[in-house]
Amino acid sequence: MARLLMRFPGGKAKTVTLSYDDGVKQDKRFIEIMDKYGLKATFNISAGLLKEGEGNRMTLEQAVELYAHSGHEVACHTLNHPYLDQLPPNRVTYEVIEDRRRLEELFGRTIRGMAYPFGSCSATDTAVEILKNAGIAYCRTTQSTGKFGMPTDWLRLPATAKHTAPNLMELVKQFLESPKSEVRPPKMFYLWGHTYEFDDDNNWEVIEEFAKTIGGHEEIWYATNIEIYDYTAAFQQLR
Repeated sequence: MARLLMRFPGGKAKTVTLSYDDGVKQDKRFIEIMDKYGLKATFNISAGLLKEGEGNRMTLEQAVELYAHSGHEVACHTLNHPYLDQLPPNRVTYEVIEDRRRLEELFGRTIRGMAYPFGSCSATDTAVEILKNAGIAYCRTTQSTGKFGMPTDWLRLPATAKHTAPNLMELVKQFLESPKSEVRPPKMFYLWGHTYEFDDDNNWEVIEEFAKTIGGHEEIWYATNIEIYDYTAAFQQLR
């Protein structure tokens, strides 16, 4: 029996997506770089912390102006960015649902994605069940695999790498040079981080080089997290 392998729109076998947290002012410069090279990103926001725009964080008005019509995805990051593994289930439920409610009110769209605050430590069995009941389709951890496989557990979603990985550009090279054979499974390069780190480390050239190198390839589908999730789910249902 022939093996049925998923291909992305246009018959492409590779996809690239990015995921950045906290809703900070540096996201504006980051989006300019994404748009310059045709990349798509998902921005994970804690609505409860978008109040006075303290520190690096944007105000509510700044966030709406930046993300609302950007073509990039807005996703949850819990209302107040707590350690979910230290909260009782009812409080975890509130943190997720209230963040989702406020973001949907702000941006006028359904929000179905999320990144765990403080990463993998929050991806408990209890939290995963709460996310399912709250209508969250996927949730990213801070685990980096160094690999390009498609996710097997979308509610404990790992990344390929954080942009601080010392071998980042070597991973990009491996991804770009990997075979495009019809009999090979699809591949995904998933990058994550926080854009304020580029200011802290004075290294915006890292993301510029990444975007310039991995962008602009005809064989790659550049998509947000939810676009890849929805496409994969549709394929699995043979829609």
